[in-house]
Amino acid sequence: MAERSGQKTETSAVEFVFSRVFDSPRRQVFNAWTQCEHLMKWWGPKGCTMEFCRIDLRPGGVYHYGMRTPDGGMMWGKFVFREVSAPGRLVYVSSFSDEHGGITRHPLAAGWPLEMLSTMTLTEHDGKTTVTMSVVPINESESERRTFVDGHKSMQGGWSGTLDRLDAHLNVVRIST
Repeated sequence: MAERSGQKTETSAVEFVFSRVFDSPRRQVFNAWTQCEHLMKWWGPKGCTMEFCRIDLRPGGVYHYGMRTPDGGMMWGKFVFREVSAPGRLVYVSSFSDEHGGITRHPLAAGWPLEMLSTMTLTEHDGKTTVTMSVVPINESESERRTFVDGHKSMQGGWSGTLDRLDAHLNVVRIST
């Protein structure tokens, strides 16, 4: 068991982990995750476009974003950074939000946890960067925990599409520099 925010969580059953290798240096990948000029071009599921981005990259700082969904709606989210260790690690609490940054429920899954702790590490080898992300719900009810675990397959698909967009963006950045 791992302890998170004073609460014990069985990470083997609850933790969602994914990893992807990018053909880009670690600093470039880190910048793509932490600078609005990059995030505006790739962040979010396929078919979504980023319309609003504000980031204060420091412990206690907030990344607040708004994206337009394919049906024309807006979806808001935010990260509150707990740790920023450039270019190798980010730890943050993520949530859905309203346009003012207030925490809200998932717009399509009312039983989703309000907050999730995400730990991202970036390691470089031979000019390629491996991004590994671990996500666990925090302060969740038993029902929210089940919803999170049941959503792992959907999360895998969503993150796969988002990381495809990051890969394409990194290719454009690499070609243009």
